Amino acid sequence: MDFSSKWTNLPPGPSLKNLTRDRFGVLKKEQQAAVQDLTRAHIESFNEAVSDGLTRVVQSIPPLEFSCKNDRISLAFVEATLHSPVVAKGSICSEMKVYPAECRGRRSSYKGKLVADVSWSVNGVPKGIIKQSLGNLPIMVKSKLCNLHGLSPQELVEHHEEAEEMGGYFIVNGIEKVIRMLIMPRRNYPIAMSRPKWKGRGQGYTQYGISMRCVKEEHTAVNMNLHYLDNGTVMLNFIYQKELFFLPLGFALKALVDWSDVQIQQELIKGLEENSFFKSCVCEMLRMVMEEDCSTQSSILSYLGERFRVKLNLPEWYTHEQCARFLIDECILIHLHSDIEKFYLLCLMTRKLFTFAKEGCLEENPDSIMCQEVLTPGQLYLMFLKERLTAWLVSAKLTFDKRSIRLKGKWTAETVMKLFNMTSDLTKAFEYLLATGNLNSKTGLGMLQNTGLCVVADKLNFIRYLSHFRCVHRGAAFAKMRTTSVRKLLPESWGFLCPVHTPDGEPCGLMNHMTASCEIVSQSLSTVSLPALLCSLGVTPVDGTPGQAFSDCYPVILDGAMVGWVEPDLAQVVVDSIRRFKVLREKKIPPWAEVVLVPKTGKASLYPGLYLFTTPCRMVRPVRNLSLGEQELIGTFEQLYINVGIMEDEVEPGVTTHQELFPHSMLSVVANFIPYSDHNQSPRNMYQCQMGKQTMGFPLHSFMDRSDNKLYRLQTPQSPLVRPSMYDRYDLDNYPSGTNAIVAVISYTGYDMEDAMIVNKSSWERGFAHGSIYKTELVDLAEKVRGEDAIVFGTKPGDPKVMDRLDSDGLPHIGSTLHYGDPFYSYINLNTGQTFIFYYKSQESCVVDNIKICSNDSGTGRFKRVCITVRIPRNPTIGDKFASRHGQKGILSRLWPAEDMPFTESGMCPDILFNPHGFPSRMTIGMLIESMAGKSGALHGLSHDATPFRFSEEASALEYFGKMLQAGGYNYYGTERLYSGISGQELEADIFIGVVYYQRLRHMVSDKFQVRTTGARDKVTNQPVGGRNVQGGIRFGEMERDALLAHGSSFLLHDRLFNCSDRSVTQVCVDCGSLLSPLLEKPPPYWSSLKHRKTVCLLCGKSDAIDSISVPYVFRYFVAELAAMNIKVKLQVK
Repeated sequence: MDFSSKWTNLPPGPSLKNLTRDRFGVLKKEQQAAVQDLTRAHIESFNEAVSDGLTRVVQSIPPLEFSCKNDRISLAFVEATLHSPVVAKGSICSEMKVYPAECRGRRSSYKGKLVADVSWSVNGVPKGIIKQSLGNLPIMVKSKLCNLHGLSPQELVEHHEEAEEMGGYFIVNGIEKVIRMLIMPRRNYPIAMSRPKWKGRGQGYTQYGISMRCVKEEHTAVNMNLHYLDNGTVMLNFIYQKELFFLPLGFALKALVDWSDVQIQQELIKGLEENSFFKSCVCEMLRMVMEEDCSTQSSILSYLGERFRVKLNLPEWYTHEQCARFLIDECILIHLHSDIEKFYLLCLMTRKLFTFAKEGCLEENPDSIMCQEVLTPGQLYLMFLKERLTAWLVSAKLTFDKRSIRLKGKWTAETVMKLFNMTSDLTKAFEYLLATGNLNSKTGLGMLQNTGLCVVADKLNFIRYLSHFRCVHRGAAFAKMRTTSVRKLLPESWGFLCPVHTPDGEPCGLMNHMTASCEIVSQSLSTVSLPALLCSLGVTPVDGTPGQAFSDCYPVILDGAMVGWVEPDLAQVVVDSIRRFKVLREKKIPPWAEVVLVPKTGKASLYPGLYLFTTPCRMVRPVRNLSLGEQELIGTFEQLYINVGIMEDEVEPGVTTHQELFPHSMLSVVANFIPYSDHNQSPRNMYQCQMGKQTMGFPLHSFMDRSDNKLYRLQTPQSPLVRPSMYDRYDLDNYPSGTNAIVAVISYTGYDMEDAMIVNKSSWERGFAHGSIYKTELVDLAEKVRGEDAIVFGTKPGDPKVMDRLDSDGLPHIGSTLHYGDPFYSYINLNTGQTFIFYYKSQESCVVDNIKICSNDSGTGRFKRVCITVRIPRNPTIGDKFASRHGQKGILSRLWPAEDMPFTESGMCPDILFNPHGFPSRMTIGMLIESMAGKSGALHGLSHDATPFRFSEEASALEYFGKMLQAGGYNYYGTERLYSGISGQELEADIFIGVVYYQRLRHMVSDKFQVRTTGARDKVTNQPVGGRNVQGGIRFGEMERDALLAHGSSFLLHDRLFNCSDRSVTQVCVDCGSLLSPLLEKPPPYWSSLKHRKTVCLLCGKSDAIDSISVPYVFRYFVAELAAMNIKVKLQVK
């Protein structure tokens, strides 16, 4: 994790050299480090999970003991390994390894085999170890186990990947899925919270509590609370298998240590010795335990074991004490290993709770980033894997119970292997988790949500794709909450979460993106040597007595374990020493450690203490440590107590300890691509972050090898003349997303009102912003015609229906144009010789781009699966959406002939006419600067640096670019005299004209327009069906009805809602008002079929009172449904 050099050698400014160098297009020796960094949090967490994490998980799963055929059997995992993806056994192939590209093409999953060593013993006698395959688990692309790991760009391209393939996703059924990073409470840190709904947990409960999310090394998480009760006692509350359990604190404390009540009381009141109320509460809690007749540790353990045993599913031969020990290990402060550590931490939490309840300290905000960390993909994968492995042992037990009755004789390795092979494997569970994002879990994994854990990584364009990996989500549970406090942008998230890159609308503030320099700690180091180091720096061990009163000292907490006390005058020295060791990488203190001294302030503030964190999953970012002159990683909690300057002139000697590496360090990768974003109104930057992700650009280079459902491609993209330095850092010229356009700001004709823009027709004819859409259809004959093995693609020779449109293999010619109704593909039954032709159904013509012949996973498929990719050309049309890089979106309203466009003195016509009314209210001054900068760049052959915060009041952008324009012989303010294209007269006003980088967005009229005359109707209601894909009707809703009523155009309303919808003529009986009773009379057999039959009302028995009326068909259906429920409907017919 070498971060020190990463942000030091930034390019000083953008240049166009990469486009003009002679080796343009030749692959580099190595991939670009900055681009690979984007997915590092995902890949490193997965690598950690499948190496150390897997070993830890296997060690932490307790052996499963049960009795079967009067024998006590014990099953336990010894070791497990996950292998790289290879071809299944028994397949004929030239290459054993499986690569991601073929999994995408075949629509299969990229997965490796999990093999575990299971040891089994009978009646305590070990019987050996069995190697058992537990199914195939999805493997993350570009991780250690992936076959692409460590390949050069050249080799990646040979394996049909991008040269800059970043990885970080899984492939499930051919779709790229990303596990979302979720924000979780900071692990092993007691958070003081006030929740009014806690009062409803029982009698005497108050809103005060301490909440803690305890996480073990292998990431198993359990949530635990301490509740403060009215009478001064404390309840411990934990969750086991999604059930809430409550336990009075006295029981927990006495179960953990074999101490006398006096010793326990002395430990509890450390630091609160003067508080008589607290002392009496402590005595009350310990007295409650005595009343239950529990005086010793063992009596309490058996008391607890007896009560909790029902819920723990342990073998019946376990004693009550063993059950209670299991409960303490699995549910109470699980991140600590020894009972004495748990005891000390519970005492600290109790003191914090009393101080909080009596308003001696403030509550911590759980929405603040200081109390948060990130749930990384590797962590979720590992937690789920642990649960599935435990479930596998349980399923093995069930198989033993079920099948062992038939088995004769003794247990042998063969019989046990047979039974193991009957159990369910883990393949389905993992594929379901990744394919749907839904979590099926008995324990809930200590998470608030069980849906929305995975998203599809759309390759819409490169910006959209990379933002999936930098996104952190607050969680689906918060999206439904009515409060807005969760969504607020808090000042402490500066430098970690981007303030502008969040969607507007429903997920606003819940879906955030990490800043460009923010990283997530993935490694974990052993912290065994740290307590000794702390003691050598002057910390008193936890069981010792410091030189001053406990109430004056700070408790020292290392990764959620209480390690001692430090005196107030030593505390700052200890912090400074540890920070020094951390920056200089000495004394085994990891560079990603976090050192926080929460000071005593003399009034109610955060609960004081010295906290050290070295755990993974925390967010950290680099800043410059001024005293040591080195880069240092600081964490989210640490940042609150550090003074960080931004610019040089802000640094105050003796106060400022750190400085930002660059002023735009608070922006995310996508927000860093906005030119001069410091000159724009903030919401416009938010809009651009969203629109940058919807641009039709250049999503990838391997178009021929991809079979995505839909890809957008801009035909002639360009490199922007004006761009921030970060654009070059991520080498965005590889995936450009727009065109440099000459834009004149002028209100010309009326076609540019309300964000519409006029485009020069000549530019359009020369291919301005021309793009195409790639659509892929996978045709699988095995699914189309089930059970028929003799069906393959093909045509009959000389078939007149095919008319040479298809090749002899039944597939279209590559490069041929398909129109509506043309033959698309055909297949033939080899036994009967019968052919079936499928026709092209879409109204839009397309070109066949490529055809891939696929097989199935086992390689046994005949000529039955093909991927047909077609290319639909899309020239911009009226109604297509465009946008500049400043959130200024507009619709193409007219293609104006070049001869009628205004032109400059030199005869230049603009490509786009932009309405000046788009500027005043939106205040996107950045676009005006970009226009001037682009113009001067084009004149002098430069590429300008548009990084924010380069210009200020003293050094203004207008002056800088104005002088450049003057030097090129143009007006200082970027304006020119224009001549009317219609009359040739000089226009009175000076027109602002320059070069702006324009993006074409993916919202096109051709995908949106909907029109219908007649068509399909719903079978039940007889009304037109809805939906554009099925040629449905356009809904005329409640509000549209109100509009027509307000206009008084009632016949038009009648026509829309009745005649054009579901008008039907029916008979009604005028006397009894029934719609259902009039029926045709039943003819006797001697009547001829031509004889006129009368309609008779079955209720009145008459036929003269029957009349025909027009009613909506839905009404008739409704009346029939009511009749089925014994409700009669009468119509009054006048």
